Amino acid sequence: MTRSTRRTRRPLRTPRSRRKLRTVAAGAIALLALSACSSSGSGSDASAAGSSPGELSGTVTVFAAASLQESFTTLGKRFEKSHPGTKVTFSFGGSDSLAASITSGAPADVFASASPKTMKIVTDAGDASGAPATFVRNQLEIATPPGNPDRISALKDLTRSGLKVVLCDKEVPCGAAAQKALEAGGLELTPVSYEQDVKAALTKVELKEADAAVVYKTDVRAAGDKVEGVDFPESAEAVNDYPIALLKNAQNAAAGKAFIALVQSTEGQKVLTAAGFRKP
Repeated sequence: MTRSTRRTRRPLRTPRSRRKLRTVAAGAIALLALSACSSSGSGSDASAAGSSPGELSGTVTVFAAASLQESFTTLGKRFEKSHPGTKVTFSFGGSDSLAASITSGAPADVFASASPKTMKIVTDAGDASGAPATFVRNQLEIATPPGNPDRISALKDLTRSGLKVVLCDKEVPCGAAAQKALEAGGLELTPVSYEQDVKAALTKVELKEADAAVVYKTDVRAAGDKVEGVDFPESAEAVNDYPIALLKNAQNAAAGKAFIALVQSTEGQKVLTAAGFRKP
């Protein structure tokens, strides 16, 4: 008995059927591409919303010496403008008080001190992340009321009997620098008061509660026509370096690093030198 093998003939594909198959295949590829975009789109949206590592958001808290108030406030506004979604908050004061607050656990991201000595309080306590960097220098000047009514022209003039002079506290960088300048001139001076920071000392002169104060050049410039400045050569012996550092327990380390970078940048240095600070 002969078996016959039945062969199934494959239908011939006409040009029209081929075009139809190509159209279906192209549609399937397009659907797969859309699906892939959809699955990765959530990540792109998240990046656009600010979760991208390259974007900054949130609050950065900066503890800074009182003498930095005007220039840092300007830089803070520029930082916020350059990084929408961020906010810079400042705590200005005597560097020694700020250092004590940091070592006691006060929350901050960045510390900018008016002297290496006060920064050392923070680094010795292990509260700095990395080595501090000096970003500017500052020099002393005598502040008098407008017109310099007591005709003060030298540091030794501050030792005159009856003259009301105020200094920063000896533990504050501007006070320590004033003591160093007095020692360089072989002078002794008993002020009517020691103030907690340079702004407080300057305010005494502005309010005419003191005849003179030894403060920074930057503070005299910031006060405008409220005071008059008198240079003295002994100030060259008491120039203060200003270090800045990211803090170990920074809550917003990325923004803190970015703010430090702005301070050290050409733009930041222009703001600081315009305020009277010297480049390191």
